[in-house]
Amino acid sequence: MRLYRFLTAIDDATFCHKVTAALNKGWHLYGSPTYAYDKKEKVMRCGQAVVKDIEGQDYVAGETKLSDW
Repeated sequence: MRLYRFLTAIDDATFCHKVTAALNKGWHLYGSPTYAYDKKEKVMRCGQAVVKDIEGQDYVAGETKLSDW
């Protein structure tokens, strides 16, 4: 199965640590990062899609927990 996650956080070290942790768990960057202004919170936010291929497992919508991988 191929899993997809979209990681987001405020533009600070938290975002970099979140992406780094995913990469160290075997996730791979997918596409370019995004960067947008959150008018409500008055902060910049970052986003990055990541994917991971898992051999021998089937994806079940609503049951497969991305955090388990």
